[in-house]
Amino acid sequence: MSMAELGETSGRVVAFESERGTGAVRGDDGRELFFHCTAIADGTRRIEVGAHVAFRVVAGHLGRWEAGDIRTETR
Repeated sequence: MSMAELGETSGRVVAFESERGTGAVRGDDGRELFFHCTAIADGTRRIEVGAHVAFRVVAGHLGRWEAGDIRTETR
């Protein structure tokens, strides 16, 4: 399955640098994806490392796959 076919998935935030506004999520499939704080759906531009999230796999402006529409989940 390609990243484009993944659509919505879930995982965990594994890194977040608030000063830079960038981070990474690891999907339940083990793939790690970059994200920018503007992809956090609630508009806060902040998220905790370790948070369980739902997100969409999207094509980033640099031509790589990124996490977008990131929403925290309760598990």
